[in-house]
Amino acid sequence: MAMAALPISEAASVALSPALERAASRLASIVGPRAILSRPSELVTYSADGLPFYRKRPALAVFPETREQLIAVVRALAEERVPFVPRGAGTGLSGGALAENDAVVIGLNRLRRIISIDPENRRAVVEPGAVNAGLTRAASEYGLHYAPDPSSQTACTIGGNVAENAGGPHCLKYGVTLNHVIALTVILPDGELVSLGSTEGERDGYDLLGAFVGSEGCFGVAVDVTVRLVKNPESVRTLLADYTAIVDAARAVSAIIASGVVPAAMEMMDGPTIRAVEASIYAAGYPVDADAVLLVELDGLAAGLEEDVALVERLCREAGARSVRVARDEAERARLWQGRKKAFGAMGRISPDLVVQDAVVPRTRLPDVLAEIHRIAQETGVLVCNVFHAGDGNLHPNIAYDARNPEATARVHHAMRAIMNACIAAGGTITGEHGVGLDKLDYMPLVFTDDTLDAMCRLRDVFDPERRANPGKVVPVRSCREWRMAPNTRRGELPA
Repeated sequence: MAMAALPISEAASVALSPALERAASRLASIVGPRAILSRPSELVTYSADGLPFYRKRPALAVFPETREQLIAVVRALAEERVPFVPRGAGTGLSGGALAENDAVVIGLNRLRRIISIDPENRRAVVEPGAVNAGLTRAASEYGLHYAPDPSSQTACTIGGNVAENAGGPHCLKYGVTLNHVIALTVILPDGELVSLGSTEGERDGYDLLGAFVGSEGCFGVAVDVTVRLVKNPESVRTLLADYTAIVDAARAVSAIIASGVVPAAMEMMDGPTIRAVEASIYAAGYPVDADAVLLVELDGLAAGLEEDVALVERLCREAGARSVRVARDEAERARLWQGRKKAFGAMGRISPDLVVQDAVVPRTRLPDVLAEIHRIAQETGVLVCNVFHAGDGNLHPNIAYDARNPEATARVHHAMRAIMNACIAAGGTITGEHGVGLDKLDYMPLVFTDDTLDAMCRLRDVFDPERRANPGKVVPVRSCREWRMAPNTRRGELPA
């Protein structure tokens, strides 16, 4: 992991290039002068995302309000050959929505309309800035909801979810964003408007929709998104099991999956996370003396659900659960989930800074990997708080620290790299839902061969041959064979 950049306040102000000067004038004529930001003090807000480990100030930020404005903005930037970074709510956790000082941030948060909801066919069409939870609220009138539910769902946008292929606790049963996107209207970096996918069912040919979802803003900008809605389950039961040893909770996860029961969600929190949550306004009634809690949710038809609840409770106890509690009503269920969903926010009580990782390991390796993370934390002298999607092995180790302390920051870097290497060694991979962005660039060669990385570059060239869309993200530039002879590209600059 690269060391953090200088704080924005210490970065020198950079004069706009002639191309950016022209672009700024054209953008102001499209969106109006009040919808474009250029002063350094105004741009500080857009210098980081939800992972405040990286700081990069864009040259400009522009905020189109309509579909027509968005299309005109992208086309103007294409004509001036100016790089850009699409940005939703900025809740991402990989530095993926940051722009270098020669790039423009295209803020999509004003494009937030829910264009239509079709309850009969269970689908909706939304603009990219529509908020995830807002779509479910709108669909609830018809007994429907949008299944992908990242912890940031009250703020994150559908466009950002598409860019990152976001998941969430309930992706264990219902799948990630890709499983719920039917079609996209996309503007490519050169200004061409294209349709990907189909509302009428499968199309012949290559799955370009699947390639675009999860492309982290490197292939273009979604203009509108057609998503699948899911019928609300007839019955929902939520259980909380607590353990005096986190490895026992991990063993329970494997036992539940092996039983054939597919929970809607299965989340785990360790002792430090539990205590942070319970000391905050998000207190959910978790036992503070536990080494881990396992939150399991089952849903579906009422008939037969109680049998599944009884089986899960038995398996939790056989794995060593000290107690298993079933939420009595919707209020208690919501409280249990609030503690889990707001755990990252609760960790703000521990220290001024927090860095979160995102790796995936086989479920059967959870006990070993969690033990290794504990060993790494002790060896490096850092505090690791684990809160994660246990059902699919998607780990989120968080390290609380003070970034003003260089020695502490160095230990955090060492610990995070060691944790990532341990996950890879266990047969895992480097991201489950947060994306690569800037944060995991250095890890890509650890899991992909040179030929595979080069193939990724070639795929990107199909959508963006000039590489102006979110430059310098996802694939290390040095891995793109045809660019190896261009030294300036190491800084994310365009070739002459």
